Amino acid sequence: MSKVFMPGCSLPSYSPEGVAGIAHYLKQVFPEMGAVQKCCGKPTAALGQTELFKERFGMLQSDFSKVKAEEVIVACQSCFGMIKKFADGQQPRSLWTLLPEIGLPKELVGKAKHSDVVFTIHDSCSTRHERELQEGIRWILNELGYKTVEPKYTKENTRCCGFGGMVVPANPDVANRVIQRRVEEFETEHVVVYCAACRASMMGVEAKAWHILDLMFGPVVMQDTAPPANVLASPVKSWFNRYKSKAGLIKCMTV
Repeated sequence: MSKVFMPGCSLPSYSPEGVAGIAHYLKQVFPEMGAVQKCCGKPTAALGQTELFKERFGMLQSDFSKVKAEEVIVACQSCFGMIKKFADGQQPRSLWTLLPEIGLPKELVGKAKHSDVVFTIHDSCSTRHERELQEGIRWILNELGYKTVEPKYTKENTRCCGFGGMVVPANPDVANRVIQRRVEEFETEHVVVYCAACRASMMGVEAKAWHILDLMFGPVVMQDTAPPANVLASPVKSWFNRYKSKAGLIKCMTV
């Protein structure tokens, strides 16, 4: 088995439906694809817990070896960076650069052409130097039919959502000031992100934020549409969603 899909941690904790939707589509395109749902260890690395990181990434590496993974399709930008730097024989491939190559499911093309919403695009700071990935997100939004606008600080000049470097648990006051500054820069009240943690940060200051998978597999967003609940604010709901996501992945990989 050469390809596996890895959704990361935050995304499965937030949206089992989004994980199942994209996994199902990828499995149709790549019938031999498998899946791995495990942490890449980035939080421990960010906190300087070197030995714990080695243990965490070692567990992930073991799973890669078990399924004979060569290419890992990742939906998380942090996972992309960690696999690129530390994996033994596996190459990461961003979902957001892959979709422009294989196309979206036909039923999604143009689904939002009548939406009256203009989305401000927020780029994750971990993608600051990943231009192909950034352009892939914009291609997806254009294919869906959504209108978009760029904030003042975007792409290689993007600003952090306040979650990076584990600032939230270390210094929540600083994290709150960082995200508040970021949200105040946005051109519109509707924001689209491609990181579930970024979305949680913005929802924490009552911004209207959607993950791009919400736009792909959820209902068309209109001006009066409320954003999905901030599930990541609840550890219990987050862990339950992660369990649901894993069950959904197993189902997708075995049908």
